[in-house]
Parts: sequence; C-alpha cells; structure tokens
Amino acid sequence: MARSTKISDEPDIADFDFPRILAAVADPVRLSILKQLANAEEALSCGAIELPIKASTATHHFTALRQAGVLHQYYVGTSRMNLLRIDDMERAYPGFLPSVIAGLATTTPK
Repeated sequence: MARSTKISDEPDIADFDFPRILAAVADPVRLSILKQLANAEEALSCGAIELPIKASTATHHFTALRQAGVLHQYYVGTSRMNLLRIDDMERAYPGFLPSVIAGLATTTPK
C-alpha cells in the first residue's frame, strides 16, 4: 500500500468552530462534495468527485471543508484523497453531520 500523508491545516476536534463549519456546509458545491463522499464506500480523490466547476475553484471548496474540520484529506502518491470526518464531527456536535447528510438525500436540486 502507498504511504499516505495528511494535509497539515486540518483542525483538531478541540479547535472546531461551529460558525465556520456552518459556513462551510452552506455552499451548494460543498454540499455536493458532502453528498458524494457520504455515498462513497471509501475515500475519493478530488478528481473522482463530479463538480460543475473548474479544478482550481474546486480546490477552494475542498480547502474550506478541510479547514472547517468537516473533511479529512491526505495524499496517496499524487492523489489527494477525501473522507468525511463523521466520527470527529459526531464527538464535537452530535447529530449535526448525519442530519446534514440526511437532508441532502431528501433535497431535490434547484
């Protein structure tokens, strides 16, 4: 297995800031990222997540989610992999992320 490297600006649970998390998940592109990751059975590379924006703009959205603590990113080789921090979010804000994800399943796109 290839060695993985964590990206360093991901906050510890003690450093989570709820208003920042709310802002991070309030964006439609970021909600699409959350939905795709929640439906995946394993980590997804940034390129495997379908978004209607350019890669450079997508990077901004992944960064916002990672820096808020919603997303864990790490490298495997040259691929940046993505996982939701469901367990960490559950410890900090019980029920929040599962509720957001459940809401995505029942929301129709505009």
